[in-house]
Amino acid sequence: MSQFRLLTVGRPRDQRLAGLVAEYVKRLSPLGLTWQTVAEVPFKRGQESISQIREGERLLARIGARDFVVLLDVKGEQVDSPGLAQHLERWRKLSRPITVVVGGSAGVSDAVQTRADWRWSLTPLTLPHGLAQVVVAEQLYRAWTIGQGHPYHK
Repeated sequence: MSQFRLLTVGRPRDQRLAGLVAEYVKRLSPLGLTWQTVAEVPFKRGQESISQIREGERLLARIGARDFVVLLDVKGEQVDSPGLAQHLERWRKLSRPITVVVGGSAGVSDAVQTRADWRWSLTPLTLPHGLAQVVVAEQLYRAWTIGQGHPYHK
């Protein structure tokens, strides 16, 4: 089985949201999903690029050369849940580690964007960073249950 992880910049500050991400990661234990984080870099308005670069370096240091990288990106492809399930099944067949990256609140560096094998957009709406992490974890769980024929996705 391929390694599969959710790699985020920080964890949700709201413990209720962090608990939800952890719950979906737990539900995905048959898939071997782990949740890893890198530290956020605080920034002042107008200095987002410094934060992006430093956080990007931290993210890239955790991403292996063979990893298939899925990047959460507002400019990425939007798919419905069955479509994500199809992507998930294809990724699992690659026999490569799969890393789903959720960048920081300032976005991600050009280097992280370049490293991505696939860019995924949840919505054109702007979501709070912690909520986006919950939605990513839930949608990965939903996609997995679709592939398993589980009734979670109605």
